[in-house]
Amino acid sequence: MDKKRGDEMTLEDEFKYLVGGYYGIMEMDEYDLKVFVLKDIENYIRTFIEENPLSNFDYKKEAENIKDTMSLRTKLQDSLLVLYKINAPMDLVFMVKARLKKLDKNKNSS
Repeated sequence: MDKKRGDEMTLEDEFKYLVGGYYGIMEMDEYDLKVFVLKDIENYIRTFIEENPLSNFDYKKEAENIKDTMSLRTKLQDSLLVLYKINAPMDLVFMVKARLKKLDKNKNSS
């Protein structure tokens, strides 16, 4: 049985977007302070898992699946949610938004 949090988002869903957001920030090589933001996200995810233990849920397997199968666009979209939660620098938020626009532009020009 899924634990509910907020409206209809399950704890599993929340974990998935946190991890997706982490991998989205990993793609932001142009951001010089990326390593510090990644550390903040790691700590946030660690706290989330400690406060919301889920039985019969393989966190590591799910994280690997997200890393390998989730699109870059989705990872970047998830990262915007995560950046808000950790009060990340706005310049990184703007960089992620610009990267998403660039992906959309490249998709439309193909």
